[in-house]
Amino acid sequence: MRISLFHYVGIVACFITSPLFAVNQNAPSVKIGTYPQEISHVYDEVDGLPSNHVLSIAVSPDGTVYAGTVNGNAVFRNGKWIPVSEEIPFVNMRIDFSSDPALSNLLGEDQQINAVAYDSQKSIAVAAEAGLFLKKEDKEWTALYPHDEKGRSWAPRNVKGVTFDKQDRLWFAGPQGVGCYSTKWTLYTGKEGLPYNDFTCVAPGEPGVVWFGTQIGAIRFDGKNWDYRQGPRWLPDDRINDIAVASDGSAWFATPAGVGWIERRSMTLAEKADFYENEIENHIKRTEFGYLSEVRLQQPGDKSAILYSDSDNDGLWTSMYGAGACFAYAVTRDENAKKRAQEAFEALRFLSVVTQGGEVEQQPGFVARTVVPTSEPNPNERSSYTLEGMKRTRDSGDARWKVYYPRWPLSQDGNFWYKTDTSSDELDGHFFFYALYYDLVADSPQEKERVREVVRSITDHLIRNDFCLIDHDGTPTRWAVFGPKFLNRDPVWYPERGLNSLSILSYLTVAEFVTGDERYGEYVKQLCEEHAYDINAMVAKIQRGIGSGNQSDDEMAFMSYYNLIKYTKNETLRREMIFSFYNYWILEFPEMNPFFNFTYAACAESFSYTDPWGTYPLRPWDGWLEDSVETLQGFPLDRLNWPHQNSHRLDLIALPRQAGINSTDSGRRKRGYRVNDKVLSVQNRHFNHYNTDPWTLDYGGDGRTLASGTVFLLPYYMGLYHGYIK
Repeated sequence: MRISLFHYVGIVACFITSPLFAVNQNAPSVKIGTYPQEISHVYDEVDGLPSNHVLSIAVSPDGTVYAGTVNGNAVFRNGKWIPVSEEIPFVNMRIDFSSDPALSNLLGEDQQINAVAYDSQKSIAVAAEAGLFLKKEDKEWTALYPHDEKGRSWAPRNVKGVTFDKQDRLWFAGPQGVGCYSTKWTLYTGKEGLPYNDFTCVAPGEPGVVWFGTQIGAIRFDGKNWDYRQGPRWLPDDRINDIAVASDGSAWFATPAGVGWIERRSMTLAEKADFYENEIENHIKRTEFGYLSEVRLQQPGDKSAILYSDSDNDGLWTSMYGAGACFAYAVTRDENAKKRAQEAFEALRFLSVVTQGGEVEQQPGFVARTVVPTSEPNPNERSSYTLEGMKRTRDSGDARWKVYYPRWPLSQDGNFWYKTDTSSDELDGHFFFYALYYDLVADSPQEKERVREVVRSITDHLIRNDFCLIDHDGTPTRWAVFGPKFLNRDPVWYPERGLNSLSILSYLTVAEFVTGDERYGEYVKQLCEEHAYDINAMVAKIQRGIGSGNQSDDEMAFMSYYNLIKYTKNETLRREMIFSFYNYWILEFPEMNPFFNFTYAACAESFSYTDPWGTYPLRPWDGWLEDSVETLQGFPLDRLNWPHQNSHRLDLIALPRQAGINSTDSGRRKRGYRVNDKVLSVQNRHFNHYNTDPWTLDYGGDGRTLASGTVFLLPYYMGLYHGYIK
């Protein structure tokens, strides 16, 4: 007899739409109104600048923006730059200190002055190669030697920028870092979060804010947060010659490649969601069924000419988008959200229907990865899908890669090729969506029966094939393997044991919930009692600390945890899985992932764990909700794959080799996190889906791949549904 050591106190309150798992009415929440959404704009000669090489930028007291270029000045009006012939004081200011012998004496041999600033009391600060100097009204020039309460004392040299902010605090920037003087000095280096220190300029922003220009990007500091903006997502060029900030906090940048403007537009998360929904409808959805992945553009940043293509995981990405629509409908009752969820259901159901009766014989319940209309070129003729191409894949990288033909069979009606060798992550997505659609969206008996049919078909296929998905060649697909003889008795499958055990338990639980057939629950009991699948799932992923293991496993695990914990009738299994989920989630906590945070909180926020030594709360750690909101607000509206460079930053801590994706990794990849113990903010990296490694520091890209907004929409609607955001 197996004895469970798990005992929990506390029960999640009541689930509004399901008696099995309910929204906690006392869950922590935050009310979000408008916030400043950063939106980047770039201007060059096409927009009227006399030259792309812009030396200076200024915002006049009335809000007019001026630029000084190597070929003259320009003023910004009605979205265009208009050349002006006269000199503009704000842009062409020159200050001559040659007649000031006291300052000249302090400067010594190197007389180069890099910047000058004035405060409201007529004090003058000078940033020079020789140091930092200050002259108060009617006082002598003095050299400043900042020192702080941590015992640090600096003798500044090569000071590149100086300014007084709106509170008349003195700021300077140089190779040693940043300093601020109010009533005492505060010094900032990488240890305090300063991202970079090869400065070019400093500019005051709105009250409490200072901007810094560098050779590689711009930095905004509000007294608490350091925001780094680098690369073509944010700037025309990384070299910042000058910065000016408008009264609303929008920042203007002079660069060698034009003028940049980071607008801070007042926006709500609901408006952001609408923007992404429109982008998906107008640019992302593929085929008459509206499958989601990402699309390619013919020219960087130009959405007028789009190249559509399939992906291995169209089913998964469409499932996650559809799940967001289910949450949206449940919380808003918006018919447009219901329509999106219904369309996702039809698209996903078709992936089970299209496999039947075509060119090859597939068992009922086999799910395709995706489809390609026969009006397009035959995908079997792609080099990677010919027999020779598949052999190359097997021989060069994956010894268990299947070689069989056709990998894209023709459908019965001749209208589609469908992709086979479907993986476990596809099934994770399908079952995640079907449970939510059945529970939250399908209103009529007819709708619910259609969900039952597809769930029953897929689940029965797995059961009769020793819990594997069998392809038309009569063997399991490469990754959809869930049977005990593989997971428990084949060492090759040891890395997948925990996750695939969790997945199949979740599938069977969903099948019992949707169909009402208790035999699926009996299979759960059998797998746990005879094959220890619940114990397997206690460690759903082999990890060696934060950042380790296959990062794409995480979204799969979180979807499976959610459904298993939400819908199981087995209270012992629920308790075990919540504790398993806790041990998984705490390693994901630094990733600031709103989907992961909301999923875990919905499952465990009100639970505690008791062992022989005491009782411990399993609620999410402090900061999870703030991190989630920060990421949701931080997502750029621009979902193009622009490159990001971060590995040069001062505020990063490298992950050790032990935290590699695999234990055999070479450790050469640049991976790490910030000194605040969190991964890079979402503004400094690009990812299409939550299977991307968030610990990566540098991201390639060409601005020609447009990703969907599902990474925002799913957690946003989920957070609304569970009451975490309002």
